[in-house]
Amino acid sequence: PDLFPGSEYVDKYTKPPADYDVPGEYLDDEAFAAILSEAEKYLGYPYVWGGSSPSTSFDCSGFVSWVINHSGWDVGRLGAQGLCNICTPVSPEQAKPGDLVFFVGTYDTPGMSHTGIYLGNGMMVSAGDPIKYANIHSSYWEKHLAGFGRLSK
Repeated sequence: PDLFPGSEYVDKYTKPPADYDVPGEYLDDEAFAAILSEAEKYLGYPYVWGGSSPSTSFDCSGFVSWVINHSGWDVGRLGAQGLCNICTPVSPEQAKPGDLVFFVGTYDTPGMSHTGIYLGNGMMVSAGDPIKYANIHSSYWEKHLAGFGRLSK
């Protein structure tokens, strides 16, 4: 159920111009193609703390949970640390498109405080404000980068 059915954000989303093109060869991976297709539906949606559906918009873990739950997994609604807990850690060198990327210290909470979906080439899609593509090696994300995780079915 939606946490905020009367949200002021409902029907007020804007679609920004795409500022990143995922390399076409990455889409040969059917699981990643499904994840990307679902994630791109919400580019431009605003960040809403606790949001976990298109009608409420999303926070970071609500966005990632929604996308993976609509791309072949069934993990429920997890926070960033909960998502990290169900992943197998992978090194930065082994990270591939569709893996999750985790950050610490983006706000005052123990453990993982932010998550996104890794797109390869140092890029992710995550619920910032708005949901958008971001370079994980920017000065902000780089200092908070904790690691990568791979979901298994």
